[in-house]
Parts: sequence; C-alpha cells; structure tokens
Amino acid sequence: ARVLDAVGFDPVVIETLGVGQVEVEIAGAADTTVVVVNPGWGDAVQAAKAGLMEVADVFVINKADRPGAGETRRDLSASLEMASGRDWKPPIVDTVATDGTGVAALVDAVEEHRSWLEATGEGTRRREASLTAELAAVVGAEVARRAEVLTVGPEFEAARRSVLDGSVDPWTAAASLVDRGLGRLLDRRD
Repeated sequence: ARVLDAVGFDPVVIETLGVGQVEVEIAGAADTTVVVVNPGWGDAVQAAKAGLMEVADVFVINKADRPGAGETRRDLSASLEMASGRDWKPPIVDTVATDGTGVAALVDAVEEHRSWLEATGEGTRRREASLTAELAAVVGAEVARRAEVLTVGPEFEAARRSVLDGSVDPWTAAASLVDRGLGRLLDRRD
C-alpha cells in the first residue's frame, strides 16, 4: 500500500477476509474502512468483539436482495445507535454485487467519508497516528533483528555458561551482552 500510494495511485484498496486482529490493524492504517456483511452475517456480539463496530466507516450489506437483509440492517443500526462518542456515523449501504445494485451509493458513501476526513482534520490525525505506530513497529523490529546477533557466537556462549553455572544472573549477562553490542555499533560509526 505504501508503494502504491508513493507512485500516485489514489485510492489504494486493500481487501482482507475475516474479522481478526490483522484486519483491525489494517483498518488502523486505512483512511476509510468499508466492512461488508451478508444477510444472516452472524452474531453481532462477535462482530463487536472483533472491533468491527469501532473500525468501520461504511457498512455494506451485500446480497441485499436475499432474505435476512432487513434484519441485518436493523442489527447494524441498533449496534451503531449503542456506539457512542463517534463524530462520524457510518452509513449502511445495500448492494447486490452480481448486478451492480448499490455500487454508486457505496462510492458516494466512501467519497462522503473522505470529504468529512478532510473537512474535520480527522484524516490528518489518523495518518499521523498510523505513521507513528508504523515507525514504532519498525524501530522495534530493527532492534529485535540487531539483538539476534547478540545471541550467537563466543560472547553469548560465555554468558550462557555463566548463567548456567549460577555465577551471573540472566539480567546481568544480558545487559553486558547488549552494552558490548551497542559499544561495537557506536565504534563503527565513529
């Protein structure tokens, strides 16, 4: 998504399946999150636990021509009414993908959300939060990658033996390994 955005694609659409933690994390990086459900979509409590009610900016009831679409709309509406503290109220759009019904309304809802993001400054706030979280994750991954180097070789083996024979506790041994590793990194930069 970052590469597609950098070369000028707008919008970039990311499709995920399911409602697990990864999907919720992706929603945190997206400007607009569209959640698609079908009639008889299942337990609304499960959806709430998965974070869908909080992350969705637009709800789509696909296969809206099938039995249960009205009940699904009522369930979503009721869940949205109970949600408080949101400045944006996610619209619910009915679609039938097989014949294109509702697609124009979906595009309109996404565009309305994008306009709201710009007008309120929420889009800037979301992007800043997303980039801050991404930077922190990259720093953590880089530190972990560099720390792996400290868990091999003769210095680590000597520290391991000291911990095993009880002459040094694991925290002191680890601190010594990290200090020596950081010292080598700093020496290379001088």
